Amino acid sequence: MFSTEQRRRRLVRRHCLDGSAPDALAAVTAVTAFHSSDPVTPYLGVRARMEGFTTGRLDDLLWERRTLWRLHAMRRTLFLVPAAAAPDFLGGASAGVARREHERVVGWLAADMGEGKARRWLETAKQEVVGFLESEGGEWRVQDLTEALPSIGRTVRVGGGKWATDTPVSSRLLYLLGMEGRVVRTRPAGSWRSSQYRWAATSVWFGSMPQIGDPAAHRAEIVRMYLRSFGPATTSDIRWWTGWTARDCKAALNAVEATTVELEDGEQGWVLGGDTEEDGPPTDAVAFLPGLDPTPMGWKHRDWFLGPHGDQLFDDAGNIGPSIWLGGRIVGGWAQTADGKVVYELLEEVDGRDADRVAEEAARLEEWLGGEVASVRFRTPLERRLSGR
Repeated sequence: MFSTEQRRRRLVRRHCLDGSAPDALAAVTAVTAFHSSDPVTPYLGVRARMEGFTTGRLDDLLWERRTLWRLHAMRRTLFLVPAAAAPDFLGGASAGVARREHERVVGWLAADMGEGKARRWLETAKQEVVGFLESEGGEWRVQDLTEALPSIGRTVRVGGGKWATDTPVSSRLLYLLGMEGRVVRTRPAGSWRSSQYRWAATSVWFGSMPQIGDPAAHRAEIVRMYLRSFGPATTSDIRWWTGWTARDCKAALNAVEATTVELEDGEQGWVLGGDTEEDGPPTDAVAFLPGLDPTPMGWKHRDWFLGPHGDQLFDDAGNIGPSIWLGGRIVGGWAQTADGKVVYELLEEVDGRDADRVAEEAARLEEWLGGEVASVRFRTPLERRLSGR
């Protein structure tokens, strides 16, 4: 049987919550894929997992070495993934998301021009954008690309009733091409806290196109990576994280020859074959994780590390805010005030030594941020109360 304490030890060490990641790429790989819907999450999350981290270390992997790729994958979520593993994420997750997104764009266009013409226009526009980016090279903002290619400058009506709005189709076009792996998000238009990215052709940025094969084989590799990071995980955990059907999930588990173990709460959890060894002695590691961090977002069932704190730390859509971890469990949350001060609250009692260590980590984080406010995109009750904003 896998006890809750065993799972917590494994979580700390495999997710490097003890600061043991040797570099930023290892920190990303440790959690399979790093949430990037909020642009500050990867920076603050990697900082929590390795000593001596600076934002430039992640920038170097993204923009210079290009060993990380920012793409939409599981559940239509934006992630950072190792570029070497990108074909698996594209083939096993992004492709299905792209097909659905393609039909959405066709539907918007069809309202003005009819379905047949909409499909032809969309294919022509995609070819035009990719061809332009491949021939011109470089990194392009959406507005600059639209100026260079006036034909993609049309708008579409999205939503209905009082929520209807006219949206430039160019941004949706790049969004779709990114899901298909044909273009890639590059440098942000602002600082590391910005969510406005430039775009480049994948074949130019990475030097070649990813080799996509059998979707089932790619899904198997995703499950293999996930279980290595998050196992033991229940079937519902895996289905929630991947967004797959029960059939696809079962096939992927069979392909990697996953086995089940009994969890302390009586549920059955999946692990890779033979991966049942202890992950070391107990640990009391302290970590301040950002909102949407991949560790708490990696399981659907979280009681074994979250306890009764969900109402304070999650928003109504299921997104976690900034959290404080001690020994593989959540004990509180943190935030920043308008002047950049790191403030926190412990949601359960800890001993004096651990309370001191939490205070020391808060001071280190505040010093690292240097007065910059890493605004949280998905706000939670505790974060709002602590920040006063």
